[in-house]
Amino acid sequence: MFDRIGTLKMADQLIAHGAQRQRLIATNVANADTPGYRAVDLDSFARSYDGASPAGMRRTHDRHLAALDWGLGGQRIRHAGGEPNPNGNTVSLEDEVFRIAEARREFDLAVTVTRSSLGLMRTSLGRR
Repeated sequence: MFDRIGTLKMADQLIAHGAQRQRLIATNVANADTPGYRAVDLDSFARSYDGASPAGMRRTHDRHLAALDWGLGGQRIRHAGGEPNPNGNTVSLEDEVFRIAEARREFDLAVTVTRSSLGLMRTSLGRR
């Protein structure tokens, strides 16, 4: 039932995006001293969402609504950039701290949206 509610679906995908991003950041930190390692990160959730293509249904008539797919079909791993060290490593621990804080903000936003949506459903059912 809850998988049909677009807001909850999007919040679920935002949590999945944040979890994948945290895994990549942890990998970057673990390889901070590995010669030649290049830091990686995900595209932003907004860019991944914009790149997602609707799956399943398609519009066959002008009056039909487009299908919503909150999936992360456009999710891409990219090099995080950064200036390479003398050993070719591009991991900057300072940059990783900022990335993990941003991923945490995304996760907190998704949890807040989920709680608010569930609270609205409880209220509409007459429960508190």
